[in-house]
Amino acid sequence: MKIDSHHHFWKFNTVEYGWIDDAMKILQKDYFPVHLIPELKKEDFEGSVVVQARQSLEETKGLLQMADDYQWIKGVVGWVDLCATDIDNQLADLSKNKKLVGVRHVIHDETDDRFMLRDDFRYGISCLKKYDLAYDLLLFPKHLGFAATLVAEFRDQRFVIDHISKPLIGKGILEPWESEMRLLAQFPNVWCKLSGMVTEAVWDDWNEKTFEPYLDVVFDAFGPDRLMIGSDWPVCLLGGTYSEVISIVKNYIAKCDTETQNKILGENCCQFYKLYSNS
Repeated sequence: MKIDSHHHFWKFNTVEYGWIDDAMKILQKDYFPVHLIPELKKEDFEGSVVVQARQSLEETKGLLQMADDYQWIKGVVGWVDLCATDIDNQLADLSKNKKLVGVRHVIHDETDDRFMLRDDFRYGISCLKKYDLAYDLLLFPKHLGFAATLVAEFRDQRFVIDHISKPLIGKGILEPWESEMRLLAQFPNVWCKLSGMVTEAVWDDWNEKTFEPYLDVVFDAFGPDRLMIGSDWPVCLLGGTYSEVISIVKNYIAKCDTETQNKILGENCCQFYKLYSNS
């Protein structure tokens, strides 16, 4: 299957999506499955993984309901309070729905850069393996060192870095992002999503070559078996259309053999999130 490994749905309101300001007017509306279907078909994607956009159990349950209603939604990366004392109960309840394939916390919005190393958060991470759930690392480059400490502690836990950890593409800066991504890539339990890049570039002033230095790094560091394509739709619309964003990766891997292309366009995502068992 060809799979978009990363997108969102939301019913827009200014309270829950306060980060969407007037500079992001294109995002100030509802985005639901009916809006994504034509984009997926245009790019020959057979399915997708939807990822949480707000930190509420209500949203997680709503996404799981959508996944039940639309079979092409192959998996949900939801939010749970990993710091809660009843985290095990939360996971046990939500995991009754097999479309829950992972969990994410908006680490990069926490005021404490070391948030992921808190004892209660780490305990929450320790509970994920019991329910066979992956964890999405939503980070800024400044968090990569702390992430390395976390994944070193939980070597049996599957982790994936969202949006290649949001390097400073708009400024053309590679270091120290490159060195720390290479360090993190040394852990075989860490994968990486080729997503979210256009929003880190200058939105109205980029071309596909803009991203090549960053793609070169992650391809060399992670190799073709631990990378997966993702749109980050609708957030990606800040910098380009769905097809334009997907084409960045598709055109970059056009030089690769068919097996490698198929891995990055879907097979790796299916393996990482174990989507085959949910079809």
